[in-house]
Amino acid sequence: MTVVARLRKVVTGPIGALLAASGAAAAVYFTDPTRPGSWLPRCPFNWLTGLDCPACGSTRMVYSLLHGDLAAAWHFNPVMLIAGLPLFAWLWLRWFQADRRNTKPPQVSPRVGQVVIVVGLVWGVVRNLVA
Repeated sequence: MTVVARLRKVVTGPIGALLAASGAAAAVYFTDPTRPGSWLPRCPFNWLTGLDCPACGSTRMVYSLLHGDLAAAWHFNPVMLIAGLPLFAWLWLRWFQADRRNTKPPQVSPRVGQVVIVVGLVWGVVRNLVA
């Protein structure tokens, strides 16, 4: 494998995604999205409807986690904290393992997609009823 091919594989594979996520995490770490006037954009769904989408608060949750404030992270988006982050980690790990073995990434069961959609819809309704 040539150097260019190897570099392309790293940049477009799971390591590249991890590097991009690390860069995004660094940007969130140094920007306080919990304060008004942050340069981070507002959720378009919230901006249009005034309602919280299932992912609303995720940026503030990540900011709080990066600063070691688990209680604030829970406050901003508990479902993403207990279900979303572990799901993303599990999917990334499967992708990474397949990449290291030079095999095709395992397909995610349609059931997983259905569960994500149902949980997202239920959470989107519940979080707006409680508020």
